[in-house]
Amino acid sequence: MHLLEYLHRNVKTVAMPSAMIVGALLCRPITALEQASQQLITPTLIFLMLFITFCRVKPSQMKLSMLHCWMLLFQIVGSIGIYLLLLSFDPIVAQGGMICVLAPIAMAAVVIGGMLGADVATMATYSLLCNLVIALLAPVILTFTGNGICTFSQILGRVAPLLIMPFAAAQGCRFLIPKCARWIADHSQISFYMWLLSLIVIIGRTTAFIIDLHDASFSTEIALAAIALVICLIQFKVGRTLGRIYGDPAAGGQSLGQKNTVLAVWMAQSFLNPISSIAPTAYIVWQNLVNSYQLYKHDRAVTKTVDSQQVDPSKANSQTVNSPKPN
Repeated sequence: MHLLEYLHRNVKTVAMPSAMIVGALLCRPITALEQASQQLITPTLIFLMLFITFCRVKPSQMKLSMLHCWMLLFQIVGSIGIYLLLLSFDPIVAQGGMICVLAPIAMAAVVIGGMLGADVATMATYSLLCNLVIALLAPVILTFTGNGICTFSQILGRVAPLLIMPFAAAQGCRFLIPKCARWIADHSQISFYMWLLSLIVIIGRTTAFIIDLHDASFSTEIALAAIALVICLIQFKVGRTLGRIYGDPAAGGQSLGQKNTVLAVWMAQSFLNPISSIAPTAYIVWQNLVNSYQLYKHDRAVTKTVDSQQVDPSKANSQTVNSPKPN
């Protein structure tokens, strides 16, 4: 078991960059496979990932907090602010920046957050809340900043099946088959490898989209990718800062920084200038590089702690005695 944990810990540090490279190199066959499956590969993997993660969450643990309110306020005000700030520079870049802030938390953020030591219940609560609120407000914002009319039902139809259904299925499993749910919760690391498969598919489709895009100038593409990078770093930093105030920096960082880029790309292509979708497309790469770095740092910290306890057992004993009891 120790060997499996060791391999899992070390694989995580290079898995995401490797998955992105594989996806980019195999973009054509991956895109063809995704089209042949009628775009069902990624939604299926996301459903299974969330089902596994939600098996660890009890509804009684899900409570609203001021952290959720501050993060929602940042998304709404920040998306409008970045649009107005960049509008005089380039309307397309303004739309791209706006959608990178407005996009709700990624479905898989709860999975990565759990690996970083975040409170899964806190993130699950924000995932449900954020997606519902953005589905309500995004149509208004996109109608005024974009080229078409966006409705609540259109966005909710995109997020509800992959958000509410896995949660309901997981809670049903916990109630009807508790031993099965407990086993799934104890082996939740499986969801990480599902995320890697979905990342390969997403990057493959993203790479094919960029290769086939001929309408945008090179300078606009660079500007959109650059603004996505800046926004990505700011959101992770602000999220961790807010989370630290409320005792959970990992949950804050992932909730605000890791975006539902699949939904963001769809919104940009459907209701904004399609070229603006380059920004959330680039955001896919940036956020996964940040996640890789965070997992690397977290695993190094865990390894150092384990090694120090093995060298000096008295530290482990003292930490066990002084550590707070779980609720």
